[in-house]
Amino acid sequence: MIRYNLRCENDHHFDGWFRSSEGFDTLKKAGQVTCTQCGSVSVEKALMAPGVATSEAKRDLHTPRNPQEKALEDLRRQVEENSDYVGMSFAAEARAMHDGSAPTRAIHGEAKLEDARKLLEDGIPVAPLPFRSRQRAN
Repeated sequence: MIRYNLRCENDHHFDGWFRSSEGFDTLKKAGQVTCTQCGSVSVEKALMAPGVATSEAKRDLHTPRNPQEKALEDLRRQVEENSDYVGMSFAAEARAMHDGSAPTRAIHGEAKLEDARKLLEDGIPVAPLPFRSRQRAN
């Protein structure tokens, strides 16, 4: 995962987490990168220093150290507690619920970029989460 310092056209500064540089570019082109304060889709990477892991950071990787990390951890906890993890079946499950062939419920999981794009093109509302699921199987 890559963390970028971002800035919108209204000079709001915020962080964003992406799987890769290409992932950021793809999501930005699709209008999926928006300002956390005003919702603007005119977002650019801001100048940032590289992060270097210290022994303290290595010791406690899951403890948030700033308000943004705490907010992300709180969001993760809320998503995991209030939705079903469906793994790589996410696109199929979302489509089945949209079509009415499966009961509607909150879900989260994994999807290939092209599958997520098809869902959006078909009017099925989905959004990327700014973190990976802990339930992800490798």
